[in-house]
Amino acid sequence: MKNSALITGIGGQDGAYLARFLVSKGYKVFGTSRDAGVSRFESLVRLGIAEQVHFLSMAPNDFKSTLTAISKARPDEIYHLAGQTSVGLSFEQPSETIESITIGTLNILESLRFLGMPARFYHASSSECFGDTAGLPADERTPFNPVSPYAVAKSAAHWLVRNYRDAHKMFASNGILFNHESELRPTRFVTQKVVQAARRISLGSKEVLTLGDLSIVRDWGWAPEYVDAMWRMLQNDTPDDFVIATGEANSLQDFVSQSFAIFGLNWQEYVRYDDQLKRPNEIPWSQGSPEKARRVLGWCAEKKMGDVVTALCASHSDSSPR
Repeated sequence: MKNSALITGIGGQDGAYLARFLVSKGYKVFGTSRDAGVSRFESLVRLGIAEQVHFLSMAPNDFKSTLTAISKARPDEIYHLAGQTSVGLSFEQPSETIESITIGTLNILESLRFLGMPARFYHASSSECFGDTAGLPADERTPFNPVSPYAVAKSAAHWLVRNYRDAHKMFASNGILFNHESELRPTRFVTQKVVQAARRISLGSKEVLTLGDLSIVRDWGWAPEYVDAMWRMLQNDTPDDFVIATGEANSLQDFVSQSFAIFGLNWQEYVRYDDQLKRPNEIPWSQGSPEKARRVLGWCAEKKMGDVVTALCASHSDSSPR
């Protein structure tokens, strides 16, 4: 029989690429949004798979809604990607962030326990849980040190998954993903902000790009590769937690410099620092170790930051997402 999967947050970057990945493997894919009847699912349309997904309305922070959607789909696998996704916005909307991420995860776990379903469950944990990795790559044994409401919520959800795995013997895994980008990223993400500004300036725009702290260091990967890691976690013999990263660390200045260089520009002529754009409790260094994922899942990132920058810049002259 064909495998089936339910993806919450299917309208986002990761949800769309994961849906395409699963459809290519012959899955029957269900996707949820708060009101599926009016959602446009633009990312799925861009990827050309909107007609191959079965949509359900579901509000993860409402238990009845969650229970009903899972009962209708009765999937073999659940990929929980929904919830407030912006670290910066979490400082402005802490209550909504905590509820959408933590309660949403709890409701899915409780629904599976209540229904007695053997569905395998993937939870999108986050590298933000580690906070500052202090110049070293974090692995699965690195203690959490969350420094934003978003990270606090993700940390709580992460431990809920582990608790249900241990207490109720559920197949529930956490994917601790470090930064991963694509042309499907919303423009509020700094990577898109940088690339799009560089392109506009190269075409004659007189704008100046304002950014926060350029010294921050991140581990940037390519989103279509990272959804493969999600799938591999649920094909593993046992549930577990995995860091998904490139293992390479680069500063935001490196990202900016390479982006502007691709468009034939010297970034220093067009970029200005704005202290107002610096987040409270900014993380100076965030880097992951993908060794366990390589060893257990056979997964490793092919695209590193330089490749990501090149792909993002190329995407603005090619409208077909990769």
